[in-house]
Amino acid sequence: MARKRIALRDHSAETALFSSRIVVSFIFVLCVLGLLLSNLYYLQVDSYQAYKTRSNENRVKLVPLPPNRGLIYDRNGILLAENKPVYSLDMVPDKITDIDATIVELTTLLNLTEDNIEDFRTRLKRQRRFKLVSILTNLSESEVALFSVQQHKYPGISVNARLKRYYPFGDALTHALGYVARINSNDLKRLEIEGSRATYAATHDIGKQGIERYYEKALHGKPGFKEVEVNNRGKIVRTLKITPPVPGNDLYLNIDIRLQLKAQKELAGRRGAIILLAPKTGEILAMMSSPSYDPNLFVHGISSKDYNRLLQSKDRPLINRATQGRYPPASTVKPQLAILGLEDGAITPSTIINDRGWFQIPNTKRRFRDWKRWGHGKINVYTAIEQSSDTFFYNLAYNVGIDKMNSFMTEFGFGDYTGIDVKEETNAIMPSRDWKRARYNEPWYQGDTISVGIGQGYWSSTPIQLAKATAIVASRGLRPVPQLIRDIKYTNGDVFKPVVELPPLKLKDPANWQVAKDGMHGVVTKNNGTARRAFANASYSAAGKSGTAQLYQLGEEKYDASKIRERLRDNAMFVAYAPFEEPEISATIILENAGGGSSQAAPSARRLFDVYFDNKKEN
Repeated sequence: MARKRIALRDHSAETALFSSRIVVSFIFVLCVLGLLLSNLYYLQVDSYQAYKTRSNENRVKLVPLPPNRGLIYDRNGILLAENKPVYSLDMVPDKITDIDATIVELTTLLNLTEDNIEDFRTRLKRQRRFKLVSILTNLSESEVALFSVQQHKYPGISVNARLKRYYPFGDALTHALGYVARINSNDLKRLEIEGSRATYAATHDIGKQGIERYYEKALHGKPGFKEVEVNNRGKIVRTLKITPPVPGNDLYLNIDIRLQLKAQKELAGRRGAIILLAPKTGEILAMMSSPSYDPNLFVHGISSKDYNRLLQSKDRPLINRATQGRYPPASTVKPQLAILGLEDGAITPSTIINDRGWFQIPNTKRRFRDWKRWGHGKINVYTAIEQSSDTFFYNLAYNVGIDKMNSFMTEFGFGDYTGIDVKEETNAIMPSRDWKRARYNEPWYQGDTISVGIGQGYWSSTPIQLAKATAIVASRGLRPVPQLIRDIKYTNGDVFKPVVELPPLKLKDPANWQVAKDGMHGVVTKNNGTARRAFANASYSAAGKSGTAQLYQLGEEKYDASKIRERLRDNAMFVAYAPFEEPEISATIILENAGGGSSQAAPSARRLFDVYFDNKKEN
């Protein structure tokens, strides 16, 4: 068998192959090294600032600091709304393993109610898991002590102190001041639209009604920030920098708390409203709506039971009757209607009619009755106002017509917003032909005009509208906008005094102002004046006009309050101002279902004026 030949190795070929592999490997290493170096350059040079910032965000946190809310004072510097320290039990959800089990334990420890738990869960849904969420607010000292002993068992839960709003006069100022309450989803949406949500990063409450809501931006202030260093568990290691918050601005109101408390006393146990106003400036000295409620209930989170009680009450305490209550103005607007008649030429100061106790539209059978069934006899415009003759003003309305009545009374502010600095206001109704067609799809009848001529029928007004209209007569045409705010004292020392007024109402004959004023003066001074008894022996001169708004149609029957359901009885109304020569204060009083304005509301006006002038003497 032949032997196999042994091949000789080609050393030159192997050397060439090895060299080529070395070259390829070296090129590959160079490429990888170049890629690594370029990536290092990108990370450490090009992206240095971005990654440095991201690194600091993991190490440094900005904690927002809430500003102190501005305080509210009355015109004499008496504190009406302050900030008091309270304790709250707060949770950081991200640090809690089992929230439900924790809540069960806390319920046993602190007797949490179902409302507390429901409110907490609502807040939990709106808040991020790494931010504080309040479980219980307004803790008592005993509750703080009880939890502090057990706090080691609840990591992620702590007791924190913060300032909360407090209203020392309770329900006396609720509808004027309003209140603050916890920010809800609707508030957040509104803040988002306004672009101011960031300024509420550390704020829990916001103004909901009244002055608190209207001047929210001035009262809130600006948040501060605390720059802190945290470890990998999010625990604060040290504070690097503090930018203190800017507190809110203090407000001074036109309200005199002494008059406000007197108004509250006059309305005790009654439904109605009282407004005291400076006729020449529009300053609101008192504004009371009754019944009222304690605003402090809302500050700490009102319970469902308490809220439903307010919401379902037939007395409607949540309504601000002074600006939202709609009532027939009744005879309180007869001075303004008299001016209209004089301006139009339908009457003159010497015009006399024979009031037989009724008025009848020509060629009709219906009679419009006077409140005085046998009539007032021969009367002119002065005595018609003094004695509140319905027949005189039935006749006046018939001669003037609804179109002129609507146009002229609109100039006094009826049917429109007054501009008062609260958002809770209605414009009520100053009727017209177009209004009735749009509302009822019916034409306007002459009988509608006759009823409007004594402030009844479709005509409705708010107490603040009546106060404004009365002030216009008292000041001979000045039309200042009713204002609760006196001035805003900014934290930098500046003072802002809002002055808002419309152009004065000018008459063709300015002497017509005096005719209406003299008639109102006779109401409280003449023997037949409807309010002479209420203002007998007053130390000051005054003028006024009573009104009794009928809510129930009797036909030919005689009015007997005892035979009518309480809530269908007449509203008692009275408007007045004093002194007669140079008015300083005017009053508008409405007492629901109380009866006659001269017998029920006028005495309250007298007592309020007495307090005002007594205080003036003391000062």
